Amino acid sequence: MDRALSRELGRLVAATRGWLEELHEEGIEGLPAAARRPPAQARETTPERVAAPVQPSLVGGAEPPWGASPTLEAVREALGECTRCRLHQGRSRIVFGDGNPDADLLFVGEGPGAEEDRRGLPFVGRAGELLTSMIEKGLGIPRRDVYICNIVKCRPPENRTPLADEAATCRPFLDGQIAAVRPRVIVALGKPAATLLLGREVSITRIRGIWHDYRGIPLMPTFHPAFVLRQYTQENRRAVWSDLRAALERARQPDQ
Repeated sequence: MDRALSRELGRLVAATRGWLEELHEEGIEGLPAAARRPPAQARETTPERVAAPVQPSLVGGAEPPWGASPTLEAVREALGECTRCRLHQGRSRIVFGDGNPDADLLFVGEGPGAEEDRRGLPFVGRAGELLTSMIEKGLGIPRRDVYICNIVKCRPPENRTPLADEAATCRPFLDGQIAAVRPRVIVALGKPAATLLLGREVSITRIRGIWHDYRGIPLMPTFHPAFVLRQYTQENRRAVWSDLRAALERARQPDQ
């Protein structure tokens, strides 16, 4: 084989390996198959989809209806039985949030899974059990004393990562939840949550454990519990314990 071609193949293999490691880091085991387009005749005879009821959109800089000092009830009422993005088509119920409306610690995850979709509560599946254990056994505080939500409120199909437009559509309601709770510290669980809140693409392995800022609120990125379950090593567990302890310690610091 030509030496230059061999080097080029080596670079392609290395790049592919890095991409796969990044997907594995976020707990993505595979990619959903592309939907097959129906034959032309079927497309001609398929009845048109009934349009969803028109709802007020908060995307594009529109002022939220809950004002500068919202309550969680006002944000939930504005969300309604949301049909603003495609995710509503496969959900059983909206998963808004759970916990203390005056919490010092606010956890933001990615999106509901199957158990969350069934029960209407965030982080109640296997990853949720681990997060609850970290909060209650590791930090020594009841789960009900923190607030937990996700960047999207409906379960993505096959638990895939929310798409950019889906996260953007749901973003005003996440912002409203944060404004209502007014936490002292935000913990971003995993890459999608950290990317959205920081406003740029990030690698969670590079930024976890490093303090950031979200609209004046200290933000601690850490691994998502689902990733810890898949990569259950001493190193990963110690990293998350360290991040959560740092978050709690900062949340308990007196106002300057």
